[in-house]
Amino acid sequence: MEQLILALGWAGLYGPMALGAIGSVIGCAIAGQAAIGALLETESGHGRFIGLSAMPSSQTIYGIVVMFSLQRPVTEATAPGLFAVGILAGLALLFSAIHQGSCCASAINSAKSKPEIFGLSVAPAAIVEGFGVFAFIFALVIGGDIAAG
Repeated sequence: MEQLILALGWAGLYGPMALGAIGSVIGCAIAGQAAIGALLETESGHGRFIGLSAMPSSQTIYGIVVMFSLQRPVTEATAPGLFAVGILAGLALLFSAIHQGSCCASAINSAKSKPEIFGLSVAPAAIVEGFGVFAFIFALVIGGDIAAG
């Protein structure tokens, strides 16, 4: 049983980065596919479409910072906290990145036919980013209360 508890602690330590990266891959792929389609249908504005498709990558950065902030010895005492904070923060980053990619794809699809709404169409993606930031901040705060070992 002790080995399982320690393994879960290690999963929680690595989870924020891994899950955030998985979400970023999926979110960037969703938005990237929309950007590629927009490149074929528009004569200009390509840079903003490609730039917007990279927006979900920020969740990987948040996950890396959370992972480093959780670094401490994995013991039977610290493992439950590491698992809970790491996995839950990682899942929040995963879903945030995926849904942000969908918002970015929608923004790209609408802005390709009506370029003047590009700024407004990015707002939903920024709101979803905010939820990723909330998970990031709360993981840092709560993670600080886990014993150092």
